[in-house]
Amino acid sequence: MKTSDKIKRTLVYIGLLIWLVINLFPVYWMFTFSLKNNQEIFGENVIGLPKHWLWSNYESALNTGHMLWYFRNSAIVAVATILITLFVALMASFALTRLIWKGRKTMNKFFMLGLTIPIHASVVPVYVTLSRLHMLNTYWALIIPYSAFSLAMAILVCTGFMNDIPRELDEAACIDGCGVWGVFFRIIVPLMKPAVATVGIYTFLQCWNELMFANIFISKTELKTLPVGVQALSGQYTTEWGPIGAALVLATFPTLLLYIFLSRKIQESFIAGAIKG
Repeated sequence: MKTSDKIKRTLVYIGLLIWLVINLFPVYWMFTFSLKNNQEIFGENVIGLPKHWLWSNYESALNTGHMLWYFRNSAIVAVATILITLFVALMASFALTRLIWKGRKTMNKFFMLGLTIPIHASVVPVYVTLSRLHMLNTYWALIIPYSAFSLAMAILVCTGFMNDIPRELDEAACIDGCGVWGVFFRIIVPLMKPAVATVGIYTFLQCWNELMFANIFISKTELKTLPVGVQALSGQYTTEWGPIGAALVLATFPTLLLYIFLSRKIQESFIAGAIKG
């Protein structure tokens, strides 16, 4: 290997190492933040490891801050939203890409119109609708809007992936006796795993981190989600920031773990979407 090639490779490794440190530093800072007191956080020891590891911050966040309640509520809302979004998006994508019917192109444009509407621009009409349906202060007050606003991106991802599945598989399944539902559940759905992972993570991030809807549509403490619960830990006059950091760790790490476990499926989805034919 030439000396110039070794230098180039070394520079590339150094650049990647610096980029890794930059990306991991917020995670490190948040974790150490959660184990410090206010004095260390605001001047004495901002970046370094805690002088006194205050694991009691996690106890305060779980017991006094009711983080377990909020974590449970966020998990219920997220799982229900993901299941509804995936089910509707897969069926809609199948109808748009595999079935021939009048108006399917217009319907696809109608679905894609959802990408142009910011979720928070609809707070007032959604609130009025939920109020008239007596659905405020229920899980459905969050699940239905989250699913509706995740659907456009989910259909976009699923249709792009489904278009790359050879139609000969559908024909072969029909010859073997499969109907429309058989083709959908036995042929299409098993091949959509990378797209399902992508949509699942996207939908999870959308509803797990959302604050405005959760703060407006839910007023009962026992039904509030994690972002609202973390916000509630801030006092009017004095605030202990260590327990807030612990709550942020509890709210953030599930997202990181989910991405780590499903990152390969997402990469497969991107690669499959880039290859045509």
